[in-house]
This record gives sequence, C-alpha cells and structure tokens, in this order.
Amino acid sequence: MTIDISALSAKELENLISQAKKRKTTLNKRKPIAAVRKKVVALLKAEGYALEELFGGAAPAARAGRPAKAAKSATAATASARKARKPLGKVAPKYRNPANTGETWTGRGKQPRWLAAYTAGGRKLDEFLIK
Repeated sequence: MTIDISALSAKELENLISQAKKRKTTLNKRKPIAAVRKKVVALLKAEGYALEELFGGAAPAARAGRPAKAAKSATAATASARKARKPLGKVAPKYRNPANTGETWTGRGKQPRWLAAYTAGGRKLDEFLIK
C-alpha cells in the first residue's frame, strides 16, 4: 500500500498518523504467532483432533517441531495413502518430431518446445501423430 503524503492536507496527515498509531498499538498487543499456534495445537490435542484434520495439510510449526510419535503417525498415514493410490503405467508416445525422430511426446503434460513451435507456426497437431 502506497500513500502519497505530499498530496495530503495537515488534517488528513494528522488523521493518517492517528490511524497508524492505533494500528501499531493493536499489533503490539497481539501475541506472537508461535505462542498462539502452540495454544491452538494444545487445545486440539486435548479435544482429540489434529490440526491437519481441521485445516488440511501440515502446519509449518507442526512440521518443524512435531513430537516423534506424532511424526510417525503422520508419516504412516501418508505412506498408506501412497500405497492405496494406483501407480500410473508408462504411456506410448503419440507424437514424433519429424526433424528429430528421437523426440516424442505422449500427449500428457505440457507440450514440448519443438511441438509448440510447430503448432505456433500454423501446423496442426494431427500432422505429428505416430501411425
């Protein structure tokens, strides 16, 4: 946020200074984030919940200073989620670069530069299909 103070009148400047002092006082009264996070985690733990259950993902402080037992359970949960996911198999290439036959593309993900250059030049994607 940028405020052009050269265009403000004396009354507007006083008002701005007053607002800034109020905001500064409010910020100084607040407790540090780490202390508040610690209280929230303790409250959740007392109620039988994990921070991840309520908000999803891991909290930055929870990742850094998590107790060993909690770290193991979180790691086990992510490992079981990985095992449950079906691994993707290899896909045969669908497109080939006519200038360099070693360059191919499966049609998944971002287009390779060589193909993007050709299509930007007006050629159609169908021209590069492998028969």
